[in-house]
Amino acid sequence: MRSIRRALPALVALAAVLAPAAHAQESVLNLYSARHYQTDEALYDNFTKATGIKIRRVDADDAGILARLKSEGSASPADVILLVDAARLWRAEVDGLFQPVRSKTLDSRIPAQLRGKDGGDGSQWFGFSTRARMVVYAKDSVARDDVDTYEELADPKNRGKLCTRSGSHPYNLSLFGAMMEHLGPQKTEDWLKGLVANMARPPKGGDTDQIKAVASGECGIAITNSYYLARLMRSDKPEDKAVVARIGAVMPNQASTGTHMNIAGGAVARHAKNRDAAIRFLEYLASDAAQGYFANGNNEWPAVAAVRPANPALEQLGKFKTETVPISVIGMNQVKVQQMLDRVGYK
Repeated sequence: MRSIRRALPALVALAAVLAPAAHAQESVLNLYSARHYQTDEALYDNFTKATGIKIRRVDADDAGILARLKSEGSASPADVILLVDAARLWRAEVDGLFQPVRSKTLDSRIPAQLRGKDGGDGSQWFGFSTRARMVVYAKDSVARDDVDTYEELADPKNRGKLCTRSGSHPYNLSLFGAMMEHLGPQKTEDWLKGLVANMARPPKGGDTDQIKAVASGECGIAITNSYYLARLMRSDKPEDKAVVARIGAVMPNQASTGTHMNIAGGAVARHAKNRDAAIRFLEYLASDAAQGYFANGNNEWPAVAAVRPANPALEQLGKFKTETVPISVIGMNQVKVQQMLDRVGYK
């Protein structure tokens, strides 16, 4: 008994040392993110300020993150996954890389169509922002009525005018997967063949490069995500203002299926060690403050309908009809679409 009493102060001291260490471990969130937007830094900083939870981030593209999660398996340190393509979110769900989350906050604020499948124990992913896949065109050489549908981009009247990034990029694969649902396999392959025939030059660069190529006269038409255009619209740089002045923009298929929308979303990793902090982070992304930041910081539409962004570029793009193809269908179509791209020579 006397030896225990002598050892007690030492045990108390050891506990005092270990307690902060354990608390520090719980106060770190491991985030794997495909969002490569500098404006998101403030989003993460605000979460840390509000909660005391620090974010340790690993950046990669969607495909790289999914490959890493598969490679790491149960040893993965990832707590939260952020991806920027709906079909990749669906793919990760199918591959068992996420875990279901039941949250009253997320279920009430994120619309059902922007959540993963709920098997009774919660959804496996949640969309936090949306972006449109739209068309820009040279106002001095292309008529708006000639490019106000996706189908017209493959029409011979637009031969030698089209510019896009790689056909295999997730943004395009999702659009093509949706088109396959609208047109069917054979007509979709014919459409893709028409896109290749109408190329002004081989696919290259990102969406901003396509917009600038239209403004410079290298192309007459391009496909872009809406937030790239909105970013240029809000820029104070003279060269960006000049680009915007030379182009027109259209949300395609307003008289039919509606404009294709993609999402950026998040999930709790299957083997998350800090599950409670991960859910807290996802709930933070659904807050008014974070939703407003998606809109005003990166020019994306908020997933929460009640949030009204004070973003002049989004307001200028206006209201428009959006398509309603389920994300799971778009994901399932992508394997066939990639095979079509190979057959028609869409690089």
